[in-house]
Amino acid sequence: MTHIVLGYPSFEDSIRIVDAMVEAGVDLIELQIPFSEPMADGPVILHANQRALTAGSSVARCFEVAAELTKRHPKVPFLFMSYYNIAFAHGAATFAEDTRKAGLRGVIIPDLPFEEGDDFYAELERASVEPIFLYSPNTSDTRMKQIADRARGFVYCVARKGVTGAATNFSDLETYLARCRVATKLPLALGFGVKERGDVRTLVGKVEIAVVGSATIRVIEEQGIGAVGTFIESLSA
Repeated sequence: MTHIVLGYPSFEDSIRIVDAMVEAGVDLIELQIPFSEPMADGPVILHANQRALTAGSSVARCFEVAAELTKRHPKVPFLFMSYYNIAFAHGAATFAEDTRKAGLRGVIIPDLPFEEGDDFYAELERASVEPIFLYSPNTSDTRMKQIADRARGFVYCVARKGVTGAATNFSDLETYLARCRVATKLPLALGFGVKERGDVRTLVGKVEIAVVGSATIRVIEEQGIGAVGTFIESLSA
């Protein structure tokens, strides 16, 4: 699963980046609606959020471009990722319904505590949009099971404490991922630090989805959007 920030470097570029990702063979794509205080994100994705907002990104435009992308690539599941301020300001019911109308399959809201999101999750369920929940190494076995009972689609396993983009030692994850596997029968995704082919190979047989976010944005920053397809292909070569 790959990740882009909508409107970074521009909305036209966002569409080109997604086209390249699909051509390179990604399985699903996370579309981030930019927010001024993306608390789960490290400096790379934070910078992309700031650039998108400075360039005029709006929630309405993000929905429009997301709808265009789901029509361009109907075989690829798309998800929204953003922060609860965005959904709250948009209106929970409206956000859920607009997400459905745009053709997206699920939503990731990392700063909405599982215990405090009943109203929002109910609206997602009414709209047939899947809530994607997160596990972390600090999540207790009991809470993992509680989350699993409400989760749909897959569960996103955060590889470590902290924010996106920092280095992760994937060889230390076996005990944690074994706990995740016991807690849910849903597919597991793992992100926070996946940046090269070796990381993906390490995860084979442990999770179903490797999540690549900051690494792609670094490639865009350093080499331009034309390098995205080659980078994505290199992860699974």
